[in-house]
Amino acid sequence: MTQLETAMGILTKTFDTYAGSEGKKDTLSKSEAKKMLEKELPGLLQATKNKEQVDQLLAGLDMNGDSEVDFSEFVVLVAALTCACHGRCAKK
Repeated sequence: MTQLETAMGILTKTFDTYAGSEGKKDTLSKSEAKKMLEKELPGLLQATKNKEQVDQLLAGLDMNGDSEVDFSEFVVLVAALTCACHGRCAKK
């Protein structure tokens, strides 16, 4: 597999790992999303100064307002964070 195919597989597996721990298998509940952020993006949470920012991030993930994060919403988060990191890294 190519690097991009591997990355896509990792995204899918990561989402499925956390989405399958409680409730629906194809969405992340708020607690599943928080657990995923804590384990998979610890640097992001460490850079966040307060809990309200984390809650705002989690609320922002739920673009359709159904109180869950589906795979499309998850991918948008990863893409947005990747763009932010790419822009920051390109300036160094």
